[in-house]
Amino acid sequence: MTRVAAIDCGTNSIRLLIADVESISAMGGLLSDVTRQMRIVRLGEGVDRSGMLAPAAIARTEAALRDYAGEIAASGAERVRMVATSASRDASNANEFTSMVRSVLGIDPEVISGDQEARLSFAGAIRDLPPTIGQPPYLIADIGGGSTELVLGVDTVTAAKSVNVGCVRLTERHLHDDPPTAAQIAAAEADVVAAIAEARQTVPFAQARTLIGLAGTVTTVVAIALGLDSYDSTRIHHATATYEQVDAVTRMLLAATRQERAALPVMHPGRVDVIGAGATVLRVLMSEVGAASVVASEHDILDGIAYSLA
Repeated sequence: MTRVAAIDCGTNSIRLLIADVESISAMGGLLSDVTRQMRIVRLGEGVDRSGMLAPAAIARTEAALRDYAGEIAASGAERVRMVATSASRDASNANEFTSMVRSVLGIDPEVISGDQEARLSFAGAIRDLPPTIGQPPYLIADIGGGSTELVLGVDTVTAAKSVNVGCVRLTERHLHDDPPTAAQIAAAEADVVAAIAEARQTVPFAQARTLIGLAGTVTTVVAIALGLDSYDSTRIHHATATYEQVDAVTRMLLAATRQERAALPVMHPGRVDVIGAGATVLRVLMSEVGAASVVASEHDILDGIAYSLA
């Protein structure tokens, strides 16, 4: 058994998983969580427009990372890996972010490609998938803040594509009013349709039999569809929502004001302003690939990073 620490730093959030990993094989393995934490730091704020990480965003991320470094030291983790994704790939001043991480954590963050991100997400999502949940091939959709990873596979990845549509990026590009106008929503949807058409050239969506959605957008939309009165990851993990449910939730979120979205009992405060865009990605994806339902997974790239350390 090995104690590992995995950090996933995306466009919207930075997350920590400290876990004990045992019985690793090609597809086997067991993760026993020691702690799993998430902070909304919005590292990618404004990157789509400016091409740079804002000093305030780096400072927010540093504050969270210092807390995580303390948790890691106290846990006695033997191996640590930090992965940085969409915002860090796109920023011209990513070296400032790297220097900050090195000074706080003692290691460099790995600014991985979209393909690497997709493969880690796939590994994290399918390792604990019960045989009773869906049928392979699986289409994994990891909807992040800056990008969405679309991955097809059975036991391993057969095709993957990262596209630059995510909840933060689409909100900053299009959804400027509260609630957004019909024209703004249509522009966001058009962006997603174009991105999926691009991904279709690499990923044969028609082969997929089960759509599995990862990350906070999907789990929040499914939690709302389930009518939960609080965010309960044990009830959300591997729960299914139909296209009709996702469509209804998306329409509700896009029609709601910020205050109304914030009042939803499952809504994390850091997702209030971007959840409509994230739900739009999910709804359009399901429509474009013909998915009648989506299975939500609480296990994703963070778990994939942890497995990679064993």
